Amino acid sequence: MPTDKGIKSFNIVLVEPEIPQNTGNIIRLCACTNAKLYLVGPLGFSLTSKYLKRSGLDYHDFVDVKRVVSLEDLWNEYPSSNFYYFTTKTDNEHYKAPFKDGDFLVFGPETRGLNEDLLKEKSEYAYTIPMIENRRSLNLSNSVAIVLYEAIRQNYGV
Repeated sequence: MPTDKGIKSFNIVLVEPEIPQNTGNIIRLCACTNAKLYLVGPLGFSLTSKYLKRSGLDYHDFVDVKRVVSLEDLWNEYPSSNFYYFTTKTDNEHYKAPFKDGDFLVFGPETRGLNEDLLKEKSEYAYTIPMIENRRSLNLSNSVAIVLYEAIRQNYGV
């Protein structure tokens, strides 16, 4: 793994996350990879949740976590940035996405995923992690880790 020297940073976006332990694990992942974390819309937990703090351990101080009202706000704030959307509802594999430093990697709520209308509108930027058919999907924090490390691998040859 490269040090943070030279890594501009990827941006992880969690839309309406529901499970504090997943978000805590993702905070820890972001701390270890120099990624920024955006929490969009209403959360299914309080940011003071003991479960969030326990799973994120003492990594919270190392992560730039931003609260955002909507994805539209992010699109407006970063109009020239690339946004990639992760879902089980496409056949486009995640490792085919042309990740670059500064990209936004967007994940939906644990129980329902990203909105169908959004996925239709952004279908050319929607990707999936290949899995065996007719199984439940991966845990959110595992999915974020898989995609983030693929983006790092593509950019840094790790």
